[in-house]
Formats: sequence, structure tokens, C-alpha cells
Amino acid sequence: MSDDQADVVRTLIEVLPYMRRHAGATFVIKYGGHAMGEEHLAADFARDVVLMKQTGINPVVVHGGGPQIKAMLARLGIESRFVDGLRVTDAAAIEVVEMVLAGKINKEIVTAIQGAGGKAVGISGKDARLIQAKRLTRNGEDLGFVGEPETVDAGILDLLARSEIIPVVAPIGVGAGGETYNINADTAAGAVAGALKARRLLMLTDVKGVLGADKALLPWLSLADARRLIDTGVISGGMIPKVETCMAAVEAGVRAATILDGRVPHALLLELFTEHGIGTQIRKEA
Repeated sequence: MSDDQADVVRTLIEVLPYMRRHAGATFVIKYGGHAMGEEHLAADFARDVVLMKQTGINPVVVHGGGPQIKAMLARLGIESRFVDGLRVTDAAAIEVVEMVLAGKINKEIVTAIQGAGGKAVGISGKDARLIQAKRLTRNGEDLGFVGEPETVDAGILDLLARSEIIPVVAPIGVGAGGETYNINADTAAGAVAGALKARRLLMLTDVKGVLGADKALLPWLSLADARRLIDTGVISGGMIPKVETCMAAVEAGVRAATILDGRVPHALLLELFTEHGIGTQIRKEA
């Protein structure tokens, strides 16, 4: 046996217990940011998701696409305006949002997963009324066709996830009157995870995780810890809605939610198949 082969065997022996403990569990993965935009990281992501499926995990991918939407709107001369980080979406913009998310990006991810040896199906929240949504406002301001999930039909995703198929979900919702809503991908992923009672919600971001007052990574937080850090300002800015999404998912029945750095090669595997993981895990109790 060569040295390289011996290294592979040792690695497999080390990670096997971690691989087995998740067999049969559903994991919801929010995919976006640099991990989605950089070609080599996108290829790593696709291979990692396929490996998760092959080890008995049922991955459900919910993706974003903010930079791609921004670029397309700019190309078409449609101005973007934001309120509290949410894109104000008029009738013209929602057509572009749906085209980019449910069309281009969704099918690129499906193609990448299938190129890595998996079977994937791309859907949006409008398909079979998967994500029924209502209009969202901020501080009394109408954001247009921006929505928040009211209900998620877990049965549709559960059926797919427990087959050979990996669902890839675009965060587009449908209103009571059939109108189309743009939903924040983090929010959509949290709602999907809660509806599925997933074992884990994995939020791939562009930061290491939640940092403490000393700027060191916090490997885990209880719900009470997370609330305290928000109240004291240690968790601030754009990290607040991510943490709140994780908290809501845990309160809805998800065993744990993790914020981790999607820029790290094979971040998913490092989080799942190593003893301590690489991000910040949020769960009910310490």
C-alpha cells in the first residue's frame, strides 16, 4: 500500500463514525455568497452534497443569488433599492428575480450536482405551492413583491429527499392570489428546515461564524446565549437576521443550526465529519 493510499484509509477510519451517525437524517443547506460565485468552491459544494447523499444523509439545498440578480437588474437598467437589507421589488424587478433564481442559478446548481454524480431536481417555492408567502413590509414601508413564508409543504420535499433525488429550491414564493414573491434565501431555508423538522440547518456565509466580544469564533451557542449576545450588541449588523433565522428554525424543531464559512473548501464535510466542526452551532440547550 502506498503512502497516499494509507492516508486515505486512515481518513476514512477517522470520519466513518461521523458519517454513520447522520444516516437517514435530513439536512437543509442554505447556499449562497462567494461559495456559489467561485467556480472551484461551487464544484466542491456539488461534490460534498453528492457525498452526503451517498452516506445516507438527505440534503435539501435552498439557494440565494443576490449578486447575480443585482448584475442582471443593472444590465437591464432597473435600479435596485434596499430597506434593511431587503431588495425593494416592483413588478419589473420580480420578473428578473424569478428568471435569475428559478432559471439560471437553480439549473446551474442542478447541473453541477449531476456532474458530480448525483441526481438533482430544481424547483421554486411556486411549484406545487411549496412555499406560500405573504407580502412583507419594513417599518410600514411597502417593499413590493417581497414576501415571507406563511407555510411550507414539507411533504413535497420529504418525498424528494427520501428518494435518490436532491431537491434544489429557489426562494420564490406564491401568494394567495397567485402573485410571485421574492423571499430572502436565509429566511426561506430556515422555514424549509423548520417544516421538515430537519436534523440540521447549515447556513453557508462569507464569515467564519459568530464571533464573541474578543472576535474569536464561538463554536456553539444556546438559544439563551444567542439572545443575550444580540441584546448586548456582540451580535450585530447582518449577522442578526442570520442568527435569528437559526434560532427560529431550532424553535420550530430543528435539532441544531450552524453558521459556517462557505469560502472554506469542503466546508460542509469539515462541519459534518469532524469532531468539532468549523462554524457556530446554535441549539436549544448548552
